Amino acid sequence: MKQKTGLILAAFFLFLLTGCVEYDVGINFQTQHRGTIVQTISLSKQLTTINQTETDELLRSIDQRVRQLKGKSKRISPQEVVVTVPFNNSEELVSKFTQFFNPKLDSNDLNAVDLLELNPNISLIESNLLLLQREKLKLIVDLTSLGVFSQEGSLIVSPSSLLNLNFSLKTPFPAKNVSKTTNIEPEINEGKRLVWHLQPGQINEIEVVFWIPSALGIGTFLIILLVIIGFYFKYRRFPWVTTIAGNQS
Repeated sequence: MKQKTGLILAAFFLFLLTGCVEYDVGINFQTQHRGTIVQTISLSKQLTTINQTETDELLRSIDQRVRQLKGKSKRISPQEVVVTVPFNNSEELVSKFTQFFNPKLDSNDLNAVDLLELNPNISLIESNLLLLQREKLKLIVDLTSLGVFSQEGSLIVSPSSLLNLNFSLKTPFPAKNVSKTTNIEPEINEGKRLVWHLQPGQINEIEVVFWIPSALGIGTFLIILLVIIGFYFKYRRFPWVTTIAGNQS
């Protein structure tokens, strides 16, 4: 009877707290050396009403993490905050993304709410190909700790009703999902944005390839083009014509 009562109470509280936290994490690439990490955290009115102290502590913890990364946070409402963290290259993206979810808090913040402790493993591999740069992004988020498992290893309770976690990627050109072991498929939103709905209680793996215009390659190409045009207007021929004529003679 006690066990049955406990299950009923657990189900009751899960029902009350449905949709407690809506967490959207996005990486937006504008150019090769410019991008932003955008996060939107929305708390349900039930959560803020039941425990306002913990809610304020969570939002304060978010503000501190953002300041450490030289980003900005904007409170949309008492329940919603939008965080923007800029990055200038792939190394800075990986560093700031990791630091936000694994911050070095001061001693005064040891009791901060740790809903954001997702411990993600992110990597970005770059390859320069003339005018374009190939990027391969890999993200692994272990959410098994958010699930309740039986002794046999099967998932009994999933907190998906408590935490709705999404990851999105927006790039100048459409990205391609190349993960072969993933258990989630992305949705295409706004043409160039891929959205993954992460699954609590599972290891979520994302692997994607996309292209970004190479500033160095484009700059080099324009310089060479201007040199050729200037040479043509001065000598009324292209630089390689003399070489061909000399070989023929």
